[in-house]
Amino acid sequence: MSFLSRIIGLLQLDSTVGNLAGNAKRLEALASLAKQHGASLAVATELAICGYPPRDLLLQPDFITTSFETAKALAVDIPVLVGTPVPSEHERNLPANGVVRSGIRNASPSGEDANRVVAKKQLLPSYDVFDETRYFSPANRSGICRSIGGINLGVTVCEDAWQAAGLTPSAYGQDPIASLAEWGRQGVALDATVNLSASPYHADKVSSRIEVCRTAAEVLQHPFLLANQVGGNDDLLFDGCSLAAWPNGKVVVAPAWQEGVLLIDLDEPNNSQWIGLTDDDALSIGSDAMKFFDGDDDGHEDIDSIIEDITDAVITGLADYCRKSGIKQIVLGLSGGIDSAVAACVACAAVGAENVLGIAMPSRYSSDHSLKDAEYTAEKLGMEFKIQPIYEMHSSFEGSIRLNLSEGNPVASENIQSRLRGMIVMAHANAENRMAIATGNKSELAQGYCTLYGDMAGGYTPLGDLYKMQVYALAEIFNQRAIELGDEPPVNESTMTKPPSAELAPDQKDEDSLPPYAVLDEILRLHIEHTMDADDIVNSGFNREIVVDVLTRLEKNEHKRWQMSPAPRVTSKAFGQGWRRPLASKHDWRN
Repeated sequence: MSFLSRIIGLLQLDSTVGNLAGNAKRLEALASLAKQHGASLAVATELAICGYPPRDLLLQPDFITTSFETAKALAVDIPVLVGTPVPSEHERNLPANGVVRSGIRNASPSGEDANRVVAKKQLLPSYDVFDETRYFSPANRSGICRSIGGINLGVTVCEDAWQAAGLTPSAYGQDPIASLAEWGRQGVALDATVNLSASPYHADKVSSRIEVCRTAAEVLQHPFLLANQVGGNDDLLFDGCSLAAWPNGKVVVAPAWQEGVLLIDLDEPNNSQWIGLTDDDALSIGSDAMKFFDGDDDGHEDIDSIIEDITDAVITGLADYCRKSGIKQIVLGLSGGIDSAVAACVACAAVGAENVLGIAMPSRYSSDHSLKDAEYTAEKLGMEFKIQPIYEMHSSFEGSIRLNLSEGNPVASENIQSRLRGMIVMAHANAENRMAIATGNKSELAQGYCTLYGDMAGGYTPLGDLYKMQVYALAEIFNQRAIELGDEPPVNESTMTKPPSAELAPDQKDEDSLPPYAVLDEILRLHIEHTMDADDIVNSGFNREIVVDVLTRLEKNEHKRWQMSPAPRVTSKAFGQGWRRPLASKHDWRN
């Protein structure tokens, strides 16, 4: 067997859901790159041809059929394993989440059939953000591809690999990796096993994938390769970081947040190579951007690296949401507070500062420094900036319903200001063909410290899965990146250090209504991401009264979160499809 025949190209693709022709063209380009650099075959990602997650598009039979036929018809000159829905042979059965071998016939005398189904996903997750049992039928055996590009392969799809590592929430009735290993013991000789994956991102997710791939390689006693999707699709982010693991614990990982090809040399991990694509499709070739881990390195990131990664994640999420939706310009309320300043930084990085408009909308309760802070951020970012006072609008509206307000909850009067600002931002969005973004964070959304149809108004919430203290951390990252480029930091000292305030009432501070954010964030994190109940959180060192109040507010404000715009998922448990709490319920068990 020649040296080149032992090189496999993992196609790290940013698919757009539903763009079958566009995804096919991108796959063809990446496969061509893989061949040019010595690969004998290429492996794409899970459902690469239609994009992941296609959700209820999978309920349309013509979508299934067209995806399948498009996958088989790829114009490639090396064999490519492509993830695609596979139509069922029986009309009343669900399709499969499968893999098609596309491309030229193998040159072997047997002449292996091209354009055929080689594997179907066995394990269908139905937890967190996954709902695959709604759309697919499970297979009952693993795929084996004999002599593709001179290599005998086992073929698995995403979740199929996670059971062996014990990283699924509950045990499935079968283990595809164990099945492949048993076939090996019965004489089925495989050179490697591949995994077509669409593994969503959350902070420090790579360490879990390393464990999955190392476990599989050890069980199988041959290299295990995982091709992972990259980019944002709605609220889900995919970081790429395609990887390969060997039985000795050696791991090679591709860069995050960029398209490209990871060339894996099955015999010499250190010879593996990354071919990255820039925005203009220029190539960056080499191994400098890759990461190599020995068996004693679990791949866990430190806090600083995690924050850097989250910063790139939210930028990618907003950028891809805009690009894939055809959105060119953004507008947001720029208050001079930390949330709107960081949201502006994200927006400018995602679509370019020249395409972002920030609007300061001071009321009679707004401080002078807030307006100056907003203007400073806009100037340093190079974005368009407007000032639209709401004094007269607020006074006029408040006066027209004064009786109702005087006899009711004072929050009603405060929220008028927020709703006026939301109306102004949305008016600019409509008039100028921009998308409005909301600037709220996870801590505020968890407590209902936000205004429906006010500061929650917008088509996307880029900070919606970031706790308040993480927002401050992102501000530091944006400032540091600006300094490294020779620019002035976009978030000034005043914005970073002043007490957070909605400025909807005289001398209002967030901590008048909420615990200190460092305390609030940790209580929420322990409950939301680690499912700890009130007693466990109290036993970890928090005041019971505060804990009960925080968790009760969390439950009582679910109705607001049902109405929030999509937010990029960066934690292991985000509000949205992975968080399904009832609206009408009681919460007296904590009292």
